[in-house]
Amino acid sequence: MKKLDKLIIKTFLGPFIATFFVTLFVLVMQFVWKYIDDLVGKGLDTPVIIELLVYTSASLVPLAMPLAVLLSSIMTFGNLGESFELVAIKSAGISLLRFIRPLFLFSALIALGAFLFSNYVIPVANLRSKSLLWDITNSKPAFNIKQGVFYSDIPGYVIKVAKKEPDNKTIHQVMIYERTPGSRDGRVILADKGVMELSPDKRFLYFTLENGWSYEERGDARNPEKNELIRLGFKKYKKPFDLSTFAFSRWNMDDFASNQQMLNVRQLDIGIDSLKRLDSGFIRTTRAYVSSRYPFFKWKDTGWAASASLFHGKSFLDSIPEKSMRYIVERVDQSIREAESSLTAPAKEFADNQAKIALFKVEWQRKFSLAAACIVLFLIGAPLGSIIRKGGLGTPLVFAVIFFVIFNIFFMLGEKMARKDVMTSWGGMWLANAVLMPIAAFLVYKAMNDSQLFNKEAWFRVFQRIKKFVQQRRNKHTVA
Repeated sequence: MKKLDKLIIKTFLGPFIATFFVTLFVLVMQFVWKYIDDLVGKGLDTPVIIELLVYTSASLVPLAMPLAVLLSSIMTFGNLGESFELVAIKSAGISLLRFIRPLFLFSALIALGAFLFSNYVIPVANLRSKSLLWDITNSKPAFNIKQGVFYSDIPGYVIKVAKKEPDNKTIHQVMIYERTPGSRDGRVILADKGVMELSPDKRFLYFTLENGWSYEERGDARNPEKNELIRLGFKKYKKPFDLSTFAFSRWNMDDFASNQQMLNVRQLDIGIDSLKRLDSGFIRTTRAYVSSRYPFFKWKDTGWAASASLFHGKSFLDSIPEKSMRYIVERVDQSIREAESSLTAPAKEFADNQAKIALFKVEWQRKFSLAAACIVLFLIGAPLGSIIRKGGLGTPLVFAVIFFVIFNIFFMLGEKMARKDVMTSWGGMWLANAVLMPIAAFLVYKAMNDSQLFNKEAWFRVFQRIKKFVQQRRNKHTVA
C-alpha cells in the first residue's frame, strides 16, 4: 500500500467512526422517543433498559452505516479540498479516480461487513429486542397509588387513599374494597391511618392500618333472609397484597422466531420455498374441489356443426315449466352460496400467504440493498466533497442530510410498494439505489472535470449570460 493510500484511509477513518456513532445515537434516540410512553412508568430495572438499547442499537447498524459513509466521505474530501491538498495531488498528475480508489475499496469492505452483520447479527438482535419490547409494552405500570383516586390495578381489590404524606408511605383515610372472584361476598376495610411497605423482594405490599373497621357481607343469593353483616373493629391490622402481576416477566422468544426480520438469507430462502409449496397446495385443493363439484369444467367445448337439418324451435329455457324453473333457480342460488362459502377461506389463506411471501422477499433484498447503499452513497460523497471543498461538520452535514433524506424517502416508498405487491421485491428495495446511482455518476463526472458546480461566482456568470441573452432577444423584437 502506497503512502498516499494510507494517508487517505487514515484521514477517512476518524470522521467515519465519529459520524457512525453519532448517527447510531440519533437513531436510537428516535426509537426511544417512539416508545417513550411504553417505557415510562413500568418500574424497569437498569439492566433491562441497557439490554433493550444494546439490541436496538445493533438492529440499527445497517441503517447508520450508509449515512456514516456519506457524511465522512464528504468531510474527508472537503477537508482535503479546503486545505488545497487535493489541488496538490491533482497537480502531481494523480487523477480523481486513482485518488478515491483506496476509499472505494474500503467502502466495499464496509458494505461487505454491513451485509455479514445484517445476515448473522441482526436476526439475533431483532429477535431479542422485539421480544423484550413486547414484554415491556405488555407489562403493567409500576404500583403507584394516587391520593383521592380509586386504584384497581391489583386484581380483586379497589383502594382509595384520601391523603398521602410526602414520604409516600404514610396514608390517611384509607378505604379498601375486596372482592373474591366468582363470589358475591364482598369486604370493605376503612381506616383512619396506615403505612405502606414493600417486602424485600418487592413481591408483596403491606398496609399496616390503624383505628379502623372491617365490614363483610355473607349470604346466599337464593335466600336473602339468611344474609349476615359482619363488622369487626381493630386498633392495628396488617393487610398483604400480592404484587406478582406487576413483576416484569419474559416471554418465550420462540414465539417471534418465525418472523422474517429474525431470519438470515438461508432461512429466508427456506421460508419462501415452504410458502410457495403452501400456495401450490391451495391451488391443488381448490382445483380438486371445483372439479368434483362442477365436473363439466373437465370437458372441452366444441363448436356447433353447421347443418341445415338442425331443429329450430323454442329455446331450452322456454321449454322448462315455470314450477321446475323456480326449483332450478333456487338450487343454482344455493350451489353458488355453497361454492362461495367453501372458496372464501382458501382464497383468503392464499392472499395472506402471498403477502407473507412478499414480506420474506423484501427482507431478503433489504440485506443486500442496504449494504450496496454504502458504495452508492460513497460515490456521491467523495466527488461532492471534492467539489464543495468545505471541511468540518457544517456544510458536509447539510448535503449529507439532503441526500440521505432522498435515499430514505425512496427506500421507504419502494419497501411499501414491494410489501403491497405493487412492485417486485427487488425493484422496490433497490429503488433508492437506482435513483441515486445516476446522481453519483454525474457528480463523479463533474469532479473529474473540476466543475465549479457549487461556486457562487460560476452560477452568477451563468445567470448573467441568460439575462444578457434574454435582453438581446427583447431588443431584437423591439427593433423588428
